[in-house]
Amino acid sequence: MSSVLVRRPGLARLRTSRAPLSLFCTGFVAVVVLVAVFAPWIAPYDPNAVDLAGALAGPSADHLLGVDASGRDTFSRLVLGARTSLLGPLGVVAFSTAAGVAIGTAAAWRGGWLDSVLSRSTELVFAFPGMLLAILIVSVYGEGLLAPVIALAIAYLPYVSRLTRSLVLAERSRPYVEAYRVQGHSGTQICLRHVVPSVMPVVLAQSAINFGYALIDLAGLAFLGLGVPALTPDWGRMVFDGNAAVQAGYPLASIVPCAAVVLTVVAFNVVGEAWADKVARRAR
Repeated sequence: MSSVLVRRPGLARLRTSRAPLSLFCTGFVAVVVLVAVFAPWIAPYDPNAVDLAGALAGPSADHLLGVDASGRDTFSRLVLGARTSLLGPLGVVAFSTAAGVAIGTAAAWRGGWLDSVLSRSTELVFAFPGMLLAILIVSVYGEGLLAPVIALAIAYLPYVSRLTRSLVLAERSRPYVEAYRVQGHSGTQICLRHVVPSVMPVVLAQSAINFGYALIDLAGLAFLGLGVPALTPDWGRMVFDGNAAVQAGYPLASIVPCAAVVLTVVAFNVVGEAWADKVARRAR
């Protein structure tokens, strides 16, 4: 008796409805990245050029998004701020992914006491709030992007490490691993050439989601007056600098960077989840 696989209509409709959203968010992410890369050629004004006579002016032909309380062009600061706002989360994700994959792979592949030591160590880091760690480090080392990036990367490392460990444990039990052992391949060769590349799509999907979270955390630090220096164009710093304009009844200088942060975070989350769903469907 033959069996016929029938696709459930609910799942089909869900995937169809999410496809346009994921495509739109992918395009939005691409546009933001391009703006960050070509920001010096897109921004019409110097982001730190002060014109107190025209402070808090609304949108016009010369200033598309108006100017802030210091008379600086909001559009120019928004465009150039994309570079700093994306560079920080990129550093967080790059460091946490590289270290997390290395630690999670070693713990799962070697096992034993090494697994216990690495797992307990990452659990200790996991229990410490990432934002508090970043605030402590920034308060010690002062303003700058490097200190909060390192702090948040350490805080995000356990998420990647635990995910990688579970994936490598599952992959290690597959028949092809034993087949390579029989052929004489060493454990290190099997792990680096086959196991790690097999789990990386899922890890990278999670890293895309972590990018959005890192963007929020770094923007929050900049809003508190920590992280990037005062004159550096940054979306979080723009919100902080826009407090004076909000109190004066001109909220646009804060609304624009807030919207940029929210839309970018949502886009990265949707792209990461869509990537994860695609990897899961291929695995099934």
